[in-house]
Amino acid sequence: MKEFELKYGCNPNQKPSKIFMHDGSELPIEILSGRPGYINFLDAFNSWQLVKELKEALGLPAVTSFKHVSPTSAAVGIPLSDKLKKACFVDDIEDLDSSLLACAYARARGTDRMCSFGDWVALSDVCDAVTARLIKREVSDGIIAPGYTDEALEILKQKRKGNYNIVKIDPDYVPAETEHKQVFGITFEQGRNNFKIDPELLKNIVTANKDFPESAVRDLIISLITLKYTQSNSVCYAVDGQAIGVGAGQQSRIHCTRLAGSKADTWFMRQYDKVLALPFKKELGRADRDNVIDGYINRNEEDVCADGNWQKYFTSQPEPLTDEEIKAYLSTIDGVALGSDAFFPFSDNIERAKKSGVKYIAEPGGSIRDDLVIECADKYGMTMAFTGMRLFHH
Repeated sequence: MKEFELKYGCNPNQKPSKIFMHDGSELPIEILSGRPGYINFLDAFNSWQLVKELKEALGLPAVTSFKHVSPTSAAVGIPLSDKLKKACFVDDIEDLDSSLLACAYARARGTDRMCSFGDWVALSDVCDAVTARLIKREVSDGIIAPGYTDEALEILKQKRKGNYNIVKIDPDYVPAETEHKQVFGITFEQGRNNFKIDPELLKNIVTANKDFPESAVRDLIISLITLKYTQSNSVCYAVDGQAIGVGAGQQSRIHCTRLAGSKADTWFMRQYDKVLALPFKKELGRADRDNVIDGYINRNEEDVCADGNWQKYFTSQPEPLTDEEIKAYLSTIDGVALGSDAFFPFSDNIERAKKSGVKYIAEPGGSIRDDLVIECADKYGMTMAFTGMRLFHH
């Protein structure tokens, strides 16, 4: 297949639309089901690069969940604790631990379940049946992977009345070194961002604390590779083999740090005993539970515990979370990694990161206030490396 005609571009009025290879060669993909759109393919090709690089860097199966050309999360295949399984809504899958790819998917899809609603999924490895069963029950637009077992493909083809978007990509495909895009009829050209992210990138430790345990190195690599494919400005919190808070596309660095930090806090609170014990009605759907949990933790527009509201969701009226409970629980969190796609211009980012348990940081450095940022990190005994490499993505 040398080209594929799309229904429309970013919006229905943007026609005609298609994907093709500029040199006239065959596309490196097969469409096994559905008819992916313009934004679907933007998500597919960005997300595939992310998981491919994660697998190469860490040697573990990797999965990411993408929405609007940025990851909601990314994770590698590490078995989940019982609490995390329950928080991610996968505690009913008895054979989950038999597939590290499925574990990676459970983590990536379970991190920010509200933002992952209607996502695009990328797998680093051939999709197996366990992973396919997990994907089948979630609201998702499509998937890209290097292959699918026969059983997995049959399971996925049952989604969306047989119209689920399933794309197979050639894992050996290597794009041209130079890439192009057009804006306002004007062509831009640049070299592809082939910069390799690995442990060597974390050697320039600028804080008094020099301790980078293997788990922190792993999580910082996950954070930085995630940032490489996140719309800038962006920061990413990671822990336990997964990105837990991504702040994408903000004009201010501190707003990135706050946004990502609030998502990380919500992820931690989802594992709080009081949240895990919420008495949901059995008939309440998964997406509705996500919305209610988010409302319960963050006290959004609707007070889900209020009389007249709780009856819609719960079998009994739950006791609301208090500010004191949230603060006390989050104060116990430690060992979180934080990556930034550009330097921190002010120490307020470090102060905010500390509130979400950040202990390890990787950022390019190069700010005129680097000394103040380092001083703040030292105040909290953090370990921070200057990578010297910016990771903007647009």
